[in-house]
Formats: sequence, C-alpha cells, structure tokens
Amino acid sequence: MKNILSVIFTICAGFLIFFPQKVEAQISPEAERALRDAKISVFKQRTEPRDFTLPLSDGGKATLSSYKGKVVILNFWATWCPPCRAEMPSMETMYQHFNKQDLVMLAVDVGEDALIVKRFIHNGGYTFPVLLDSDKKVSSVYGINAIPTTYIIDREGMIVGRIIGSIMWDKPKVIAAFDALLKS
Repeated sequence: MKNILSVIFTICAGFLIFFPQKVEAQISPEAERALRDAKISVFKQRTEPRDFTLPLSDGGKATLSSYKGKVVILNFWATWCPPCRAEMPSMETMYQHFNKQDLVMLAVDVGEDALIVKRFIHNGGYTFPVLLDSDKKVSSVYGINAIPTTYIIDREGMIVGRIIGSIMWDKPKVIAAFDALLKS
C-alpha cells in the first residue's frame, strides 16, 4: 500500500512540475478593462510562468522568479526584427516612466550573439534590462513562434496577458493599462 501511495504521489508531483498551475484571473476589473482598451490580450486564467535564469547583456544574470511582487513585461525580440526595432524606443520611454515603480521590463533577445545585442542596445541608448537567450531554450519553453511576443506577469508572478507583435508602449492607453495593473 505504501508503494502505491508513493507512486501516486510521485505522478501527481510530476504532473504539477510539467503542467503549470492555472488559476482564475485575479486582476481588478479596472485593470482588465484598461488592458483590453490598450489592445492587450488578457487571459481568462492566469498561468504560472516557467522560471529561468539568463545572462544580462551588461553582465550578471537575471532570474524571472526574483521579480515576484512586481509587474513584469517579458518581451521576446531580436535585433534583426523590424517590428522589434520599431517598438524599442517606446519601450525605453515606458521603462523610464515606470522606473521608480514596481514595474520591470525584461527584453529577452532570441538567439543572437551577445556582441551584436550589446552594440544594438548601446547605440539605441536603451537602459532596460536585456537578457540573452542565445541557445533559444527559454524562448522555446515559452512557445515563441513570432517576435516580438510579450507576456504580462502580475505581482503574484502569474501570466495575465500576452501581446503578439509590436505595440507602441508609450501610448496613453498602454500607460494607463499598466498604471491600473500596478494598482490592482
């Protein structure tokens, strides 16, 4: 009997590891409405993101779970991608707008050489954290098929929305959406 219970427990624990937990969305109705007004896809169920650690373009490492308690914009991009390049200046503007608040912007470069990424970031004057997914393992785990793709993670560390394609992050409706999400 002990062996059977042990096997059942192991199977259940394995299920939780390989299939992320989903829970009902818990953001405020105001935040949900503001995100939708900004044309940001809001999930009916929040999903726990896969944790990862990646090198930063300027040295050191960043771990996603270390940002729990903050709203995280997790943007997958590449220097060769025209829509990615187009949204970068507005990402910097938004980053500067929320820099002193509990909002973190993480730009994950997909599959490029670190030197190319560093040069692009330096030449653009971008100051938000840029992570290097040189081997594409993290982007693969997140199912990134098109870039840019952005996930929105709430303060509890759950994915609440996604954007496929570029947006202008400094538009008033987008700023208002993240103001509302920070307050929810």
